[in-house]
Amino acid sequence: MSTRRMIMVVAALALAGASCSESGSDGDGSASPSGSAPVTESPSEPVTESPSSLAPGTQTPSTPAAQPGPVTPSAVEEIVTGLAAPWSIAFVPGGDGAALVTLRDEGTIVLVDASGAVTPVGSVPGVDGTGEGGLLGLAFDPAAPSDLYVYATMGSENVVQRTTYADGALGSFSLVLDGIPAGTRHDGGRLAFGPDGMLYISTGESGVPEDAQELDNLGGKILRITPGGDVPDDNPFDGSPIWSYGHRNVEGLAFDDEGRLWASEFGDRSADELNLISPGQNYGWPFVEGIGGAPDYVDPVTEWRPTSESSPSGIAYVRDTIFVAALRGERLWQVPVDGSTAGEPAAFVEDYGRLRDAVLAPDGTLWVLTNNTDSRGDPRDGDDRILRLTLTP
Repeated sequence: MSTRRMIMVVAALALAGASCSESGSDGDGSASPSGSAPVTESPSEPVTESPSSLAPGTQTPSTPAAQPGPVTPSAVEEIVTGLAAPWSIAFVPGGDGAALVTLRDEGTIVLVDASGAVTPVGSVPGVDGTGEGGLLGLAFDPAAPSDLYVYATMGSENVVQRTTYADGALGSFSLVLDGIPAGTRHDGGRLAFGPDGMLYISTGESGVPEDAQELDNLGGKILRITPGGDVPDDNPFDGSPIWSYGHRNVEGLAFDDEGRLWASEFGDRSADELNLISPGQNYGWPFVEGIGGAPDYVDPVTEWRPTSESSPSGIAYVRDTIFVAALRGERLWQVPVDGSTAGEPAAFVEDYGRLRDAVLAPDGTLWVLTNNTDSRGDPRDGDDRILRLTLTP
């Protein structure tokens, strides 16, 4: 186990900016914060903070169970080092806290147990991606816990495949959905099962902005299909897997306790977005970026301006809080939410470089992937890592 780091929130300050290693026009475009909470290290155990010293939106209940949230990180430890371009985490159902992790460029999957031990599981056949493509998202089907879904670039298209995972091994692969445009950038790639039992899929417009508005094209969309790959009867467009459109590049999907779908989206040069997704709605790209107030398009609930402070990738919902893993922004954004509205973002975990995914673990901690070995970051000794964050209250 690597050195444990304890962090405490000391204030909510405006950020002066962040270093970036990519231009705003690429698939990891980003945005600026409206507020942040820097952290300092402490060798002692976390202590209860007074309300005046907490991050924006944080509450202090009389007991941890008095109210659901928002929650903030109070400690972070490195549990895994030496991963090569990791992209997605999926916890194994009933797996005693173990998770599968995709390695984008290698096209392989590894198992990480709760102690941080890493075991190779196998490769996904046919993965063929460059740039931002490769082996991306994965998700287990809650209704069939041994069924594992993967999103991968295979040449000119991205596809979703299904396999099984049991006893440390993958089964045979079958095609669930194909025809998603692929490119060297903007490949989407996140998978999430909804409370309705359907599989939700985020796609990018593969660098062709107009595709996001075309309803006969799967690029720049959020898709919804059955676990078998069929189009549900209640999708907004007859016979189409499209759930929402007008997206540039969505790499984060998360459902809250009320079944609402949240999505993070890369902007170009103006604003990155956190969106609340409604079926059949148009989210504006390439005509609108960020909050534009145009009546024909849905505005994001939160934006970051300019695109150098976020580059939002994977997101997680935890007790009235959305956590956003930021690439160019090189931090973990905490966004308190109240129903369908979002509060002021605050920044945490600012000293590990690029962050790719954030996932709630079965034990209530938050696992976060760094992403400095994907050819766009600045790798340091031990990269890439999995960080485990304790959340309070």
